[in-house]
Formats: sequence, structure tokens, C-alpha cells
Amino acid sequence: MDSVDVTTEPISVDHLTQLVSSPKCGAISMFLGTTRDNFQGKNVIQLEYEAYEPMARKEMQKICAEIREQWSVENIAIVHRIGVVPVMEASVAILVSSPHRSESLAAVEYGINKLKATVPIWKKELYDDGTCSWKQNSECCHVSNKHANTS
Repeated sequence: MDSVDVTTEPISVDHLTQLVSSPKCGAISMFLGTTRDNFQGKNVIQLEYEAYEPMARKEMQKICAEIREQWSVENIAIVHRIGVVPVMEASVAILVSSPHRSESLAAVEYGINKLKATVPIWKKELYDDGTCSWKQNSECCHVSNKHANTS
């Protein structure tokens, strides 16, 4: 089972864990990306994400297919939050269940790296001094001039 989503709602790790759980599996590996409170000496108050949602979901489905080609896994869940994501809240989650940990760990690492490189999602950091900065994902092949850095 593959589950992908782009949502404005907070990410529920409990729900995703239940979604990928299987009696056939001895491992569930997870990457959870959260908003940190600082970047290069600036105090971050929140992140704001935008996405080209249809393409984002399509690219996430491709990631699931690529994971299945490389590792023996049971279930995959990939979720990215858009909109405002406050400090300490999750913006992205990737969970993979497999019979053994080595497959799920490798699949999760591949999944987050591939997501960063291919999924059209953009991030703006807002700072406590009132400034903000759009962050280009230098790993992403869809990088455009949609948002210029503004400080």
C-alpha cells in the first residue's frame, strides 16, 4: 500500500504508523522533518510552504514506485504539509514498513532525498525581526524563479 498526501493539517505520526503497520513486518522506519527555531543566527518563528499539488502527489507516487523497485517493503506513506508550519511541528513525514530494518531504513533515506530533489514544494522562513526568506531547494530539479530571496 502506498499513501501520499499534501495537506494543510498537522501531520499525525500515530495515524501514519497505523497506516503502514503490517503483521508481516518487523520494522517501521520514519523520517520526520520539523520546523527548527533558528537558521544562520536568525530566530525562525514559522515556515510557510507552497506546492504545485497535482505534480507533488505525482512525484511522491513515483518515489514510492522507485522504492519498491529497490527494496522489499510492505507499506509506504509520504506526507508533506503546506501552509504555515510553526516551530517544532512536522512539515514532512516518510514512513516505510518492511520485514527487516535494513530495507525500511534505506528506503526512508532514499525517499527524503528524492523528495527534496524532485517534488515541487517551496519554503518561506519567517523571522522574529519581521523579515522573511524564500528558500530554494538546491537539490530540486524544479527550481524556478517563482520566489526571489527577500530579506
